[in-house]
Amino acid sequence: MYDFLKYKNVAIRYRATGKGRAVVLLHGFLENSSMWNELVVHLSKQYRVVCIDLLGHGKSGNLGYIHTMEAQAQLVKAVLRHLRLRKYILVGHSMGGYISLAFAEMYPQSVRGLCLMNSTAMADSEEKKASRNRAIKAVKHNYKTFVRIAIPSLFAEENRSAFKSEIIQHTNEALKLSRQGIIASLEGMKIRKDRTALLKLITFQKFMIIGKKDPILIPAMLMKQVQYTNTKIIELPGGHMSHIENKETFVNAIKEFVCTCN
Repeated sequence: MYDFLKYKNVAIRYRATGKGRAVVLLHGFLENSSMWNELVVHLSKQYRVVCIDLLGHGKSGNLGYIHTMEAQAQLVKAVLRHLRLRKYILVGHSMGGYISLAFAEMYPQSVRGLCLMNSTAMADSEEKKASRNRAIKAVKHNYKTFVRIAIPSLFAEENRSAFKSEIIQHTNEALKLSRQGIIASLEGMKIRKDRTALLKLITFQKFMIIGKKDPILIPAMLMKQVQYTNTKIIELPGGHMSHIENKETFVNAIKEFVCTCN
């Protein structure tokens, strides 16, 4: 059952299920909180699981022309405060990982653990920023074409036919997003700060899920950034969509990680 919270005159959709230690699941770009449905079934048997439609995604509204990672983190904090939750484990997929890092920097005393799932603590390179600008231009021209091209490209090439129905479903969900919401997130990701140093500073449990054939992120660079940070790593054989491409291993890895966070 979903609920809505009014935040800065914008409706925010969220769901809180189960009882126990709080686990907060933050979706990625072009996704919404429904991506976690299967994981919620597993986790909510033991934990209080919170899923939020981030700004410009799902059924949540937009706040201006740029949704920075910090603005998204403040939104997440508002929902958790509304639910009267004080400490939580964060699991962030891709953009959700960027937001989780911003959250951990802003509210370190509230975090029990942090999982970066197919995500990075690094800022965009100049090449990546140029790619974001091209994406913004493409979205302005025809955002539906952009979405239809973007979703399949998140999967490892050999998995695109095997997960054709999931790709269609994911694409149909993403096509419901507004042009403004897509652009605001692209702008926010483009200007996010580098938080690799934060991984060394924070002392709570850290976990990184890497796709060996991730078309978006380079596994070797992900491993390098978590060296000497006491971050646990698991490499899965798929691409950027670990929750779909390597579902069973992914669920078990998350359950194990959450269990270790005190």
